[in-house]
Amino acid sequence: MKQDSVALVDDRDPEAERTRVQQVVEGLRESPPRISPIWFYDQRGSALFERICELPEYYPTRTEFAIMRGHAAEMVTALGRRVALVEPGSGASLKTRLLLAALEEPAAYVPVDIAREHLLNAARRLQRDFPRLRVQPVCADFTGALQVPEAALEGARRTVVYFPGSTLGNFAHEEAIGLLRRLAAIAGPGGALLLGLDRVKPAAILERAYDDSQGVTAEFNLNALRHMNRELGAGFDLAAFEHRAPWVREHERIEMHLVARHDVSFGVDGAAFSLARGDYLLTEYSHKYTPESASRIAAAAGLVVRRTWSDPREWFSVLLLEPE
Repeated sequence: MKQDSVALVDDRDPEAERTRVQQVVEGLRESPPRISPIWFYDQRGSALFERICELPEYYPTRTEFAIMRGHAAEMVTALGRRVALVEPGSGASLKTRLLLAALEEPAAYVPVDIAREHLLNAARRLQRDFPRLRVQPVCADFTGALQVPEAALEGARRTVVYFPGSTLGNFAHEEAIGLLRRLAAIAGPGGALLLGLDRVKPAAILERAYDDSQGVTAEFNLNALRHMNRELGAGFDLAAFEHRAPWVREHERIEMHLVARHDVSFGVDGAAFSLARGDYLLTEYSHKYTPESASRIAAAAGLVVRRTWSDPREWFSVLLLEPE
C-alpha cells in the first residue's frame, strides 16, 4: 500500500496532561525529589539522545544494533509473518528498520512517542523508505493508558510490541512489572514482546556510559528542567544544577541526578520547593539485569522468556517474551 504521507493519531488527553502536572508535584515532594524521565523528551531532548547513542562511551545502542543485525532473521522466524509491530518510545526508529526489512509481509508499524514533531518526521522517513508498509504514528505517553488504533492492526496475524534500548530499566521494579503487563495486553493472548535489556557489568563501564566526556548526557539531563520551565513555567535555574550518574550496586542501577550547586528554590503549579547545596533531583533510573532477574520480572508480569539473543561479551540481551 503506497502512501505519500502519514496520518498522526494524537492520543494525548487534556485530563492526562493535568494528571501529569500533579504527578510532577507529587514526585518533587518525595525524598529524594524525583522527576519522571519523560521530561527529557521534547524535540531537543530527542535529538540529544540520538547524539548520546553515537558517543564512544555509550555502548548500549551499538551493542543492541549488533545483536539485531546478527540475529534479526532468527527473530522474525520466531515472530512469524504478517506482524503488526508496535513500538512505545520509538524515537528515530533506527533499530526498528532492521526488523522491518527482515519481517515477512509486515502488516503495520505503529511508532508511539510523546515528542510530536520528532515522531512525525521519523514516521515520514520510514514511510518513504518502506512505501508498501502501513505506518501509523501515535503521539502519546506510553506509560499511561495507550490505545493502539484498531485500523492499524487490520490484517495482522500477530501483534508484537518492540521495546528496545533497555527502556524498561528506567522504571522501578513494580512500575516495570505494571508496564510489561500493559504492553502484554496490547500484544494480546497470541502476541509477543521483543524486549531489549542492558546487563549488569563493572561499575566503571556503566558510569562512563552515563557521564560522557563531551557532556552530552549532562545536557540531556538538564533538558528535563528546560522542558518543564517551558511547559509548566517551573522557573528552574539550569545553572544551579550539575549532572551526576552513580552506580547504585544494591539496586543494580545507574541513577541520574541533578545536584544543586548552591541553595536553590523553584516552583511548579503554585507549589514551592527548595534544595540545599548538595541535595539532588532524581531524574532517571537505569536498571541493569541478569538473566535471572529478567526472568523474574517477566514472570511477575505473566510472561515467559522464550528466546534470548546476546552479544559475545553478554553486555546486552534481546528477549522474546510471550504470555505464560
